[in-house]
Amino acid sequence: MARDHSPHGAGELCGVGRSTYVRALQDGGVPAAAADRAPCLLDLGLLRPDPRDAARLLPVAPSVALPRLLHDLDSDVTDERARQRRLAEAFAPLMTLGEGQFTGARAPGATVLKGVPRINEAIDHAAARASKEALAIQPGGRRTQEILDHALPRADGLLSRGGRMRSLYPHTGPHACAVFAHFQRLDGDVEARTLTELPNRLLVFDRSVAFIPAGESRDVALEIHQPAVISYLVTTFKLLWQLATPMWPDAAPPPPRQGITPRQLAIAELLTEGLTDTEIATRLGMNVRTARVHIAKLSAVLNSQSRAQLGYLIGQSGILGDGL
Repeated sequence: MARDHSPHGAGELCGVGRSTYVRALQDGGVPAAAADRAPCLLDLGLLRPDPRDAARLLPVAPSVALPRLLHDLDSDVTDERARQRRLAEAFAPLMTLGEGQFTGARAPGATVLKGVPRINEAIDHAAARASKEALAIQPGGRRTQEILDHALPRADGLLSRGGRMRSLYPHTGPHACAVFAHFQRLDGDVEARTLTELPNRLLVFDRSVAFIPAGESRDVALEIHQPAVISYLVTTFKLLWQLATPMWPDAAPPPPRQGITPRQLAIAELLTEGLTDTEIATRLGMNVRTARVHIAKLSAVLNSQSRAQLGYLIGQSGILGDGL
């Protein structure tokens, strides 16, 4: 039986992928099943579906695949930076309206918190009441020992009440040793993963209260209670979690469910939300043709005859489970 490929980061070509691509060049193509062992070939655009045979993949010249990939990355980065600028411009004039009016007072669905002590106090209060779950995105910036020591009682309290913790960090940085030491002090259901890039800081407790920055300064934050906004933040976290690399504990990726890979599970969840192929590809940072190959495999596994039936079968199959 063929061995599974070793996990590796996005944008990398594994040994299995390299040998599979060489075989595709020599034979003029490979069976579509070969991509299950080397999904990096589809992600990098080095294989494409054969328009005359759905069960076969054709090689793409590196000189063609690389410019396409770089163009897609440049477009994603440009779009995201433009979106950040638009958000900052839209919120900038609002920050000075009613200065001091909402400090410590509940606005509809949210509270503006000013000052690091006030922010920490609100987070401590939410953590003390949580009993099920804490989700955290901790982007760039040094996690000092003082910050980690302050967070320790929050984590210990939640874990002692039977809750679980899921945290996202950037890939290994100067703070890694302190973060690893922090996790070694915890006892309970704790997992952490890493991504190359992360959005801004986020904390969610029991999916009922969330904390996000209210600007570039770290001394202003929003405490959010609006269910629709929290649901959106949790969904974003779950998508990032699916794409992230395990960091703690040092465990292998979970096995596929019913022959469905973690990436296909992420696509299945977006299909149930009614997203188009293009929207799914954008959300997961892949090109449309790769998304369509994964969708075709989902249809084959679940014996779906149509797009509408596929969404229904995903819900009935139980493959999504509890997710996070």
